Amino acid sequence: MSSEFTAGGLAFRGKVAVITGASGGIGEAIAVALAREGARLVLAGRNAERLDRVAERARDFSPGVETFAADLTDDERSHALAARAVGAFGGVDVLVHSIGYFAGGLVATAPVDDLDRLYRVNARSPYVLTQALLPSLIARQGQVVFVNSGSGFQPARAGWAAYAASKHALRALADGLRDEVHPQGVRVITVFPGRTATAMQEEVHRYEGRPYDPNRFLQSRDVAAVVVNALALPRTAEVTEVRVRPGQG
Repeated sequence: MSSEFTAGGLAFRGKVAVITGASGGIGEAIAVALAREGARLVLAGRNAERLDRVAERARDFSPGVETFAADLTDDERSHALAARAVGAFGGVDVLVHSIGYFAGGLVATAPVDDLDRLYRVNARSPYVLTQALLPSLIARQGQVVFVNSGSGFQPARAGWAAYAASKHALRALADGLRDEVHPQGVRVITVFPGRTATAMQEEVHRYEGRPYDPNRFLQSRDVAAVVVNALALPRTAEVTEVRVRPGQG
């Protein structure tokens, strides 16, 4: 990467980015933003149709876009994604974890299966994929982005214990990884968006029994702008954590 701050041009020309949760919401916005900066992309998500739609948007700007439709809670699929990315482009410079799952409920009554699913999607899946791509990321002095949540740093509220636990685990993963790979030139960034206008936020509002107005919240493109600008910083600087909340409109 250039020693000059170049976001807004082609800051990621020649770079390869893997983005999970890329079939919509924040993941889609990050994919398109990185494509605009010249990155080649490997987009992963569960919904093949939506993933193809995002890929078409990205191909308007990117010199190369691959898609990988899979449930990444399956370890074999995570390893296959890593192999696909390295095989297609020779290596990976940026790994963005935008995969996420929400389930609410009281500790007294919520199914333990919900906790297991939250852990597998929100914490274990990023762990497995990071581990699989770490040799390439180290070799290329790459960067890892964890798109977390406000629930990943603030005290958990009633009805949110399991979800918050999975997000606190994700923060711990990012912190431990950063300490591990910083000496090898790999930067690790955690982004904590406030409430963002996504399909998940709509689901959260249904759980809370409140009307959903997407105009009241952060937009996915806002979070994407923060991510891309943090990634594009020169190597003399490093963003480790950034919290983004809705503005006043």
